[in-house]
Amino acid sequence: MARDTLKLGAVLIGVGDASGTELWRDPQVPLDASVNIDWYVKQAREAEDAHFDFVFIVDSQYITPDFPNHHLNRLEPLTLLSAVAYATNRIGLVATVSTTYSEPFDIARRLASLDLISGGRAGWNIVTSQDPGTAGNFSRSGHGDYDTRYRRADEAVEAVQGLWHSYEEGAFSRDRTAPRFLDPARQHRLDHRGEFFSVTGPLNIQRSPQGQPPLVQAGTSDQGRDLSARRADIVFSFARSTDEAIELAQDIRARAQAIGRDPDELLFIPALGVTIADTDEEALQIERQRTTAGDIRRRLAALSRQFDGHDFSGYDLDAPFPELPRSEDAGIRRFHEDIENARRAGVTLRGVLEAQALGWLRLVGSPETIADQLQHWYESGAADGFNLFVQHPADWDRFRAKVVPILVERGLFRGQYEAETLRGHLGLPFIDNRHAAAGQSNPPVRHLEPIQN
Repeated sequence: MARDTLKLGAVLIGVGDASGTELWRDPQVPLDASVNIDWYVKQAREAEDAHFDFVFIVDSQYITPDFPNHHLNRLEPLTLLSAVAYATNRIGLVATVSTTYSEPFDIARRLASLDLISGGRAGWNIVTSQDPGTAGNFSRSGHGDYDTRYRRADEAVEAVQGLWHSYEEGAFSRDRTAPRFLDPARQHRLDHRGEFFSVTGPLNIQRSPQGQPPLVQAGTSDQGRDLSARRADIVFSFARSTDEAIELAQDIRARAQAIGRDPDELLFIPALGVTIADTDEEALQIERQRTTAGDIRRRLAALSRQFDGHDFSGYDLDAPFPELPRSEDAGIRRFHEDIENARRAGVTLRGVLEAQALGWLRLVGSPETIADQLQHWYESGAADGFNLFVQHPADWDRFRAKVVPILVERGLFRGQYEAETLRGHLGLPFIDNRHAAAGQSNPPVRHLEPIQN
């Protein structure tokens, strides 16, 4: 099944997101890294050389001057990954696309295009968009409440997947003497009518060698867990402990089984950050320097986004964290619970800002120490793999050159690719066309020849 070895993704974040506000100062990082396609191609090829399963591109569609550096000036994910596809052969390509601000036909077509361009290596990271300000960029007066956004997301995925079944295998002629180019019996309208969308179909693009892209979804609320249980192949999380990760996996697998899905086909892949040096002590010293560095105003602005824009600029940094109302948004309730616990314990605002850099699993130490922790998470059932945020090039180089070989030697990670599609890398089944004749297996589309670098 899917959980045979660790799965590894690489999140490419250019000049740094909220967890790496000072990444742009690293002399090894180009100052235009977030819009530099050569930089993305370089990192994707490095991930491919290390046999990673995929690279992962995050996205948002609203900014203010105080947003993280990478958010301010970055390439659109599907455009970016189409260029990366042409420069790589095996690595999976996961793009973030919002269901709140995109239509199913457009999502289906763009992702299917990337899937064909890459020879079956595309994946979709489903998001509902966190920032309410995004509405103003799409001619809308409101963002929609949490329940509404998740109902819309579920219906959007249903419609997108339906569109991906528009053509059966063999719909288009491979014989120039055939009576027609298209066999119309193998083309299928969708005719979806729902609460949010009306989509006629069919989609005007054939299926890829993997049938359809794998789906990634993050969310720890009840709505997010339900969506993962129904739709996701990969559950992306920001779990910070094995107990937290195991609870999430057990709960979502139980929800999936209750609706008739095979729970063993869901992969749980939490976010990961690393600081790696020759010794644990050296790595800890580097990490302390990074955690306390940076413009305090930008970090306060990042905190403000978690409290509906509350202005923290006038507060005493060394006083206990102020008592504030919790957000109604279920997506950040866990964050607010952590803040409330810190406030009760007398943690200062400065202490909260420093802890913000540790918003997900962050491992610090020697390559052996890092490998030991990854193995512990995997063998305890807390994770099927990890989505590594690629930040400082020195850590990225050490992870590939030092940590990955340890994982390979221990039999925890592949030494070479054995598949050509992203589904193949992940151990996920090919998706047969739902319209194919009952009892017949729908064979994959002829594989596109890999591009030689």
